[in-house]
Amino acid sequence: MASPSPALGRDRSTPSRHLGRGLLIGAAASLVLTALPGTATAAPDAAPTGATQATTPEQATELVTEANHQLEVVTEQVNEARVQLADQQAAAATADQAVADAATQLASLSAQMDQVARSAYTTNPSSFSALMTSSSPEDFLAQVSTLDVIAGHTNDLVDRVAQAAQTAADAQSAADTAAATAQQGLDAVTAQQTQLQEKIATYQAQYEALTASQQQQVVTAHSGAEVTAPTTVAADSELAQAIVDTAMAQRGDSYVWGAGGPDSFDCSGLTAYAYAAAGVSLPHSSASQARMGNAVSRGDLQPGDLVYFYSPVSHIGIYIGNGMMVHAPTSGDVVKVSSVDMSGYAGARRLV
Repeated sequence: MASPSPALGRDRSTPSRHLGRGLLIGAAASLVLTALPGTATAAPDAAPTGATQATTPEQATELVTEANHQLEVVTEQVNEARVQLADQQAAAATADQAVADAATQLASLSAQMDQVARSAYTTNPSSFSALMTSSSPEDFLAQVSTLDVIAGHTNDLVDRVAQAAQTAADAQSAADTAAATAQQGLDAVTAQQTQLQEKIATYQAQYEALTASQQQQVVTAHSGAEVTAPTTVAADSELAQAIVDTAMAQRGDSYVWGAGGPDSFDCSGLTAYAYAAAGVSLPHSSASQARMGNAVSRGDLQPGDLVYFYSPVSHIGIYIGNGMMVHAPTSGDVVKVSSVDMSGYAGARRLV
Protein backbone atom coordinates (compact mmCIF):
# COMPACT_ATOMS: atom_id res chain seq x y z
CA MET A 1 0.00 0.00 0.00
CA ALA A 2 1.37 3.38 -0.94
CA SER A 3 2.36 5.79 1.79
CA PRO A 4 -0.23 8.44 2.57
CA SER A 5 0.32 11.82 0.98
CA PRO A 6 2.00 14.31 3.31
CA ALA A 7 0.03 17.23 1.94
CA LEU A 8 -2.65 17.49 4.60
CA GLY A 9 -3.88 20.99 3.96
CA ARG A 10 -4.90 20.91 0.32
CA ASP A 11 -8.49 21.05 -0.91
CA ARG A 12 -8.99 20.10 -4.54
CA SER A 13 -12.76 19.59 -4.41
CA THR A 14 -13.84 20.49 -7.94
CA PRO A 15 -16.39 17.85 -8.93
CA SER A 16 -17.39 19.49 -12.21
CA ARG A 17 -14.01 18.88 -13.82
CA HIS A 18 -14.26 15.20 -13.09
CA LEU A 19 -17.79 14.53 -14.38
CA GLY A 20 -17.80 11.69 -16.84
CA ARG A 21 -14.30 10.52 -15.84
CA GLY A 22 -13.28 7.26 -14.25
CA LEU A 23 -16.27 5.18 -15.33
CA LEU A 24 -14.17 2.05 -15.53
CA ILE A 25 -16.50 -0.75 -14.47
CA GLY A 26 -20.20 -1.15 -15.32
CA ALA A 27 -22.88 -3.58 -14.24
CA ALA A 28 -25.95 -1.96 -15.78
CA ALA A 29 -26.13 -3.26 -19.31
CA SER A 30 -29.89 -3.64 -18.90
CA LEU A 31 -30.35 0.14 -18.65
CA VAL A 32 -30.25 1.97 -21.97
CA LEU A 33 -30.82 5.65 -22.83
CA THR A 34 -32.30 6.77 -26.09
CA ALA A 35 -31.81 10.26 -27.50
CA LEU A 36 -34.14 12.39 -25.38
CA PRO A 37 -35.17 16.02 -25.38
CA GLY A 38 -32.69 17.89 -23.27
CA THR A 39 -29.99 15.22 -23.51
CA ALA A 40 -26.96 14.72 -25.66
CA THR A 41 -27.41 12.53 -28.73
CA ALA A 42 -24.98 9.81 -27.65
CA ALA A 43 -26.55 6.41 -26.99
CA PRO A 44 -25.26 2.84 -26.80
CA ASP A 45 -24.67 1.31 -30.23
CA ALA A 46 -26.11 -2.05 -29.25
CA ALA A 47 -29.02 -2.05 -26.84
CA PRO A 48 -29.33 -5.32 -24.92
CA THR A 49 -32.51 -7.31 -25.54
CA GLY A 50 -35.25 -6.40 -23.06
CA ALA A 51 -33.48 -3.21 -21.95
CA THR A 52 -35.46 -0.46 -20.28
CA GLN A 53 -36.10 2.45 -22.63
CA ALA A 54 -36.10 5.87 -20.98
CA THR A 55 -38.72 8.22 -22.40
CA THR A 56 -37.90 11.39 -20.47
CA PRO A 57 -34.72 13.04 -19.17
CA GLU A 58 -36.06 12.53 -15.64
CA GLN A 59 -36.45 8.80 -16.20
CA ALA A 60 -33.05 8.64 -17.81
CA THR A 61 -31.52 10.33 -14.78
CA GLU A 62 -33.27 7.88 -12.47
CA LEU A 63 -32.08 4.88 -14.48
CA VAL A 64 -28.47 6.05 -14.56
CA THR A 65 -28.58 6.84 -10.83
CA GLU A 66 -29.64 3.26 -10.11
CA ALA A 67 -27.02 1.95 -12.52
CA ASN A 68 -24.39 4.01 -10.75
CA HIS A 69 -25.30 2.37 -7.43
CA GLN A 70 -25.17 -1.09 -8.99
CA LEU A 71 -21.74 -0.28 -10.38
CA GLU A 72 -20.44 0.38 -6.89
CA VAL A 73 -22.11 -2.76 -5.51
CA VAL A 74 -20.39 -4.94 -8.11
CA THR A 75 -17.06 -3.17 -7.65
CA GLU A 76 -17.10 -3.81 -3.92
CA GLN A 77 -18.05 -7.44 -4.59
CA VAL A 78 -14.94 -7.70 -6.74
CA ASN A 79 -12.90 -6.08 -3.95
CA GLU A 80 -14.32 -8.59 -1.45
CA ALA A 81 -13.54 -11.50 -3.78
CA ARG A 82 -9.95 -10.33 -4.00
CA VAL A 83 -9.69 -10.23 -0.21
CA GLN A 84 -11.09 -13.76 0.03
CA LEU A 85 -8.69 -14.94 -2.65
CA ALA A 86 -5.72 -13.53 -0.75
CA ASP A 87 -6.89 -15.30 2.42
CA GLN A 88 -7.23 -18.60 0.59
CA GLN A 89 -3.80 -18.26 -0.97
CA ALA A 90 -2.34 -17.60 2.48
CA ALA A 91 -4.07 -20.73 3.80
CA ALA A 92 -2.62 -22.76 0.94
CA ALA A 93 0.86 -21.43 1.68
CA THR A 94 0.49 -22.34 5.37
CA ALA A 95 -0.65 -25.86 4.47
CA ASP A 96 2.26 -26.28 2.06
CA GLN A 97 4.65 -25.40 4.88
CA ALA A 98 2.94 -27.96 7.13
CA VAL A 99 3.49 -30.61 4.48
CA ALA A 100 7.19 -29.74 4.29
CA ASP A 101 7.54 -29.80 8.09
CA ALA A 102 5.78 -33.16 8.38
CA ALA A 103 7.93 -34.65 5.62
CA THR A 104 11.09 -33.51 7.43
CA GLN A 105 9.86 -35.04 10.69
CA LEU A 106 8.93 -38.26 8.92
CA ALA A 107 12.38 -38.60 7.39
CA SER A 108 14.05 -37.98 10.76
CA LEU A 109 11.90 -40.51 12.62
CA SER A 110 12.34 -43.13 9.93
CA ALA A 111 16.11 -42.85 10.24
CA GLN A 112 15.88 -43.23 14.03
CA MET A 113 13.67 -46.30 13.69
CA ASP A 114 16.09 -47.94 11.26
CA GLN A 115 18.98 -47.33 13.65
CA VAL A 116 17.15 -48.85 16.62
CA ALA A 117 16.05 -51.85 14.58
CA ARG A 118 19.60 -52.57 13.48
CA SER A 119 20.85 -52.20 17.05
CA ALA A 120 18.22 -54.57 18.41
CA TYR A 121 19.05 -57.22 15.80
CA THR A 122 22.83 -57.15 16.16
CA THR A 123 23.00 -56.75 19.93
CA ASN A 124 20.05 -58.76 21.28
CA PRO A 125 18.40 -60.80 18.54
CA SER A 126 15.88 -62.61 20.72
CA SER A 127 14.81 -63.80 24.14
CA PHE A 128 15.94 -67.34 23.21
CA SER A 129 19.42 -66.04 22.46
CA ALA A 130 19.44 -64.27 25.81
CA LEU A 131 18.50 -67.49 27.56
CA MET A 132 21.23 -69.52 25.84
CA THR A 133 23.95 -66.97 26.50
CA SER A 134 23.07 -66.02 30.04
CA SER A 135 25.47 -67.09 32.78
CA SER A 136 22.84 -66.80 35.51
CA PRO A 137 19.12 -66.12 36.03
CA GLU A 138 19.99 -62.52 36.93
CA ASP A 139 21.96 -62.07 33.66
CA PHE A 140 19.02 -63.51 31.67
CA LEU A 141 16.54 -61.10 33.29
CA ALA A 142 18.84 -58.17 32.62
CA GLN A 143 19.12 -59.07 28.91
CA VAL A 144 15.36 -59.58 28.54
CA SER A 145 14.70 -56.21 30.21
CA THR A 146 17.04 -54.57 27.70
CA LEU A 147 15.16 -56.24 24.84
CA ASP A 148 11.83 -55.00 26.22
CA VAL A 149 13.12 -51.41 26.44
CA ILE A 150 14.39 -51.58 22.86
CA ALA A 151 11.10 -53.05 21.66
CA GLY A 152 9.10 -50.44 23.52
CA HIS A 153 11.24 -47.65 22.10
CA THR A 154 10.86 -49.10 18.63
CA ASN A 155 7.09 -49.35 18.98
CA ASP A 156 6.98 -45.73 20.13
CA LEU A 157 8.98 -44.66 17.09
CA VAL A 158 6.67 -46.64 14.83
CA ASP A 159 3.68 -44.85 16.31
CA ARG A 160 5.35 -41.46 15.93
CA VAL A 161 6.34 -42.17 12.34
CA ALA A 162 2.79 -43.29 11.55
CA GLN A 163 1.40 -40.13 13.16
CA ALA A 164 3.84 -37.96 11.23
CA ALA A 165 2.84 -39.70 8.00
CA GLN A 166 -0.83 -39.05 8.73
CA THR A 167 -0.08 -35.42 9.58
CA ALA A 168 1.72 -35.03 6.26
CA ALA A 169 -1.21 -36.60 4.41
CA ASP A 170 -3.75 -34.37 6.17
CA ALA A 171 -1.64 -31.28 5.53
CA GLN A 172 -1.30 -32.19 1.86
CA SER A 173 -5.06 -32.66 1.58
CA ALA A 174 -5.65 -29.29 3.25
CA ALA A 175 -3.16 -27.65 0.91
CA ASP A 176 -4.81 -29.17 -2.15
CA THR A 177 -8.27 -28.07 -0.97
CA ALA A 178 -7.11 -24.54 -0.17
CA ALA A 179 -5.33 -24.24 -3.49
CA ALA A 180 -8.40 -25.45 -5.39
CA THR A 181 -10.62 -22.99 -3.52
CA ALA A 182 -8.18 -20.18 -4.21
CA GLN A 183 -8.15 -21.06 -7.90
CA GLN A 184 -11.95 -21.08 -8.01
CA GLY A 185 -11.98 -17.65 -6.39
CA LEU A 186 -9.46 -16.36 -8.90
CA ASP A 187 -11.45 -17.79 -11.81
CA ALA A 188 -14.66 -16.21 -10.50
CA VAL A 189 -13.03 -12.80 -10.07
CA THR A 190 -11.44 -12.98 -13.51
CA ALA A 191 -14.75 -13.90 -15.13
CA GLN A 192 -16.55 -11.12 -13.30
CA GLN A 193 -13.92 -8.58 -14.28
CA THR A 194 -14.23 -9.65 -17.92
CA GLN A 195 -18.00 -9.25 -17.84
CA LEU A 196 -17.70 -5.84 -16.22
CA GLN A 197 -15.15 -4.64 -18.75
CA GLU A 198 -17.50 -5.62 -21.56
CA LYS A 199 -20.15 -3.31 -20.09
CA ILE A 200 -17.97 -0.21 -19.78
CA ALA A 201 -19.02 1.28 -23.11
CA THR A 202 -22.71 0.77 -22.39
CA TYR A 203 -22.64 2.63 -19.09
CA GLN A 204 -20.29 5.31 -20.42
CA ALA A 205 -22.75 6.06 -23.21
CA GLN A 206 -25.67 6.14 -20.77
CA TYR A 207 -23.93 8.64 -18.55
CA GLU A 208 -22.67 10.85 -21.36
CA ALA A 209 -26.16 10.93 -22.87
CA LEU A 210 -27.18 13.18 -19.97
CA THR A 211 -26.65 16.91 -19.80
CA ALA A 212 -24.09 18.27 -17.34
CA SER A 213 -26.84 19.19 -14.86
CA GLN A 214 -28.35 15.72 -15.10
CA GLN A 215 -24.93 14.15 -14.64
CA GLN A 216 -24.61 16.22 -11.48
CA GLN A 217 -28.00 14.93 -10.32
CA VAL A 218 -26.72 11.37 -10.76
CA VAL A 219 -23.64 12.14 -8.68
CA THR A 220 -25.62 13.96 -5.96
CA ALA A 221 -28.29 11.25 -5.75
CA HIS A 222 -25.70 8.61 -4.94
CA SER A 223 -23.03 10.52 -3.02
CA GLY A 224 -25.10 13.14 -1.22
CA ALA A 225 -24.87 16.87 -1.54
CA GLU A 226 -21.44 18.27 -0.86
CA VAL A 227 -21.26 20.34 2.33
CA THR A 228 -18.85 23.03 3.41
CA ALA A 229 -15.86 21.19 4.81
CA PRO A 230 -14.52 22.31 8.20
CA THR A 231 -11.19 24.09 8.24
CA THR A 232 -9.86 21.69 10.83
CA VAL A 233 -11.03 18.40 12.28
CA ALA A 234 -10.11 17.51 15.87
CA ALA A 235 -10.04 13.80 16.72
CA ASP A 236 -9.84 12.24 20.17
CA SER A 237 -6.57 10.38 19.64
CA GLU A 238 -3.34 10.66 17.69
CA LEU A 239 -4.23 7.65 15.57
CA ALA A 240 -7.71 8.92 14.74
CA GLN A 241 -6.22 12.32 13.90
CA ALA A 242 -3.80 10.74 11.43
CA ILE A 243 -6.67 8.87 9.79
CA VAL A 244 -8.87 11.95 9.43
CA ASP A 245 -6.04 14.22 8.27
CA THR A 246 -4.93 11.75 5.63
CA ALA A 247 -8.44 11.23 4.29
CA MET A 248 -9.18 14.96 4.23
CA ALA A 249 -5.92 15.55 2.34
CA GLN A 250 -7.25 13.49 -0.56
CA ARG A 251 -10.22 15.79 -1.29
CA GLY A 252 -10.44 16.46 -4.98
CA ASP A 253 -8.83 13.17 -6.01
CA SER A 254 -10.93 11.37 -8.59
CA TYR A 255 -13.00 8.26 -7.93
CA VAL A 256 -11.68 5.28 -9.90
CA TRP A 257 -13.08 1.76 -9.52
CA GLY A 258 -10.65 -0.46 -7.60
CA ALA A 259 -8.14 2.33 -6.91
CA GLY A 260 -6.34 2.59 -3.57
CA GLY A 261 -4.27 5.76 -4.01
CA PRO A 262 -2.24 7.79 -3.91
CA ASP A 263 -4.04 9.99 -6.47
CA SER A 264 -7.33 8.17 -7.10
CA PHE A 265 -9.58 5.99 -4.95
CA ASP A 266 -12.73 3.98 -4.66
CA CYS A 267 -14.57 4.09 -1.31
CA SER A 268 -12.78 1.24 0.47
CA GLY A 269 -9.49 2.18 -1.16
CA LEU A 270 -9.68 5.61 0.49
CA THR A 271 -10.50 4.25 3.95
CA ALA A 272 -7.73 1.65 3.73
CA TYR A 273 -5.27 4.34 2.60
CA ALA A 274 -6.21 6.69 5.45
CA TYR A 275 -6.05 3.97 8.11
CA ALA A 276 -2.64 2.90 6.84
CA ALA A 277 -1.38 6.33 7.93
CA ALA A 278 -2.19 5.27 11.50
CA GLY A 279 -0.51 1.90 11.08
CA VAL A 280 -3.81 0.02 10.76
CA SER A 281 -4.08 -2.41 7.83
CA LEU A 282 -7.55 -2.75 6.31
CA PRO A 283 -8.62 -5.05 3.48
CA HIS A 284 -9.61 -3.24 0.30
CA SER A 285 -13.30 -4.13 0.68
CA SER A 286 -16.14 -2.18 2.25
CA ALA A 287 -17.89 -5.41 3.33
CA SER A 288 -14.76 -6.72 5.07
CA GLN A 289 -14.06 -3.37 6.73
CA ALA A 290 -17.63 -3.19 8.03
CA ARG A 291 -17.04 -6.41 9.97
CA MET A 292 -13.95 -5.11 11.80
CA GLY A 293 -13.67 -3.32 15.13
CA ASN A 294 -16.67 -2.57 17.33
CA ALA A 295 -20.12 -1.34 16.39
CA VAL A 296 -20.86 2.32 17.14
CA SER A 297 -24.30 3.90 17.32
CA ARG A 298 -25.15 6.96 15.22
CA GLY A 299 -25.23 9.16 18.34
CA ASP A 300 -21.79 8.02 19.55
CA LEU A 301 -19.83 8.60 16.35
CA GLN A 302 -16.35 10.11 16.71
CA PRO A 303 -13.92 11.41 14.08
CA GLY A 304 -12.04 8.49 12.57
CA ASP A 305 -14.91 5.98 12.81
CA LEU A 306 -15.88 4.05 9.70
CA VAL A 307 -19.42 4.66 8.46
CA TYR A 308 -20.92 2.22 5.98
CA PHE A 309 -23.97 2.10 3.74
CA TYR A 310 -26.53 -0.28 2.16
CA SER A 311 -27.25 -3.96 2.76
CA PRO A 312 -25.18 -5.79 1.80
CA VAL A 313 -22.51 -3.18 2.46
CA SER A 314 -21.26 -1.54 -0.72
CA HIS A 315 -20.06 1.90 0.39
CA ILE A 316 -17.91 3.20 3.24
CA GLY A 317 -16.43 6.49 4.48
CA ILE A 318 -14.74 8.12 7.47
CA TYR A 319 -16.67 10.22 9.99
CA ILE A 320 -15.14 13.64 10.72
CA GLY A 321 -17.66 15.06 13.22
CA ASN A 322 -20.71 17.34 13.12
CA GLY A 323 -22.71 14.88 11.03
CA MET A 324 -20.16 14.85 8.22
CA MET A 325 -17.93 12.27 6.58
CA VAL A 326 -15.16 12.26 4.01
CA HIS A 327 -15.51 9.60 1.32
CA ALA A 328 -14.87 8.63 -2.28
CA PRO A 329 -18.50 8.69 -3.43
CA THR A 330 -18.94 7.28 -6.92
CA SER A 331 -17.68 7.28 -10.47
CA GLY A 332 -17.65 10.74 -11.99
CA ASP A 333 -17.14 12.34 -8.57
CA VAL A 334 -14.16 13.10 -6.35
CA VAL A 335 -13.17 12.54 -2.73
CA LYS A 336 -15.21 15.05 -0.76
CA VAL A 337 -17.05 15.85 2.45
CA SER A 338 -20.76 14.97 2.59
CA SER A 339 -23.47 14.46 5.18
CA VAL A 340 -23.23 11.11 6.93
CA ASP A 341 -27.02 10.89 6.78
CA MET A 342 -27.19 10.27 3.05
CA SER A 343 -29.46 7.51 1.74
CA GLY A 344 -28.54 3.98 2.73
CA TYR A 345 -26.77 4.62 6.06
CA ALA A 346 -26.39 1.21 7.73
CA GLY A 347 -23.96 1.55 10.65
CA ALA A 348 -20.51 2.42 11.93
CA ARG A 349 -17.42 0.69 13.33
CA ARG A 350 -14.62 1.91 15.59
CA LEU A 351 -11.15 0.44 15.04
CA VAL A 352 -8.92 2.89 16.93
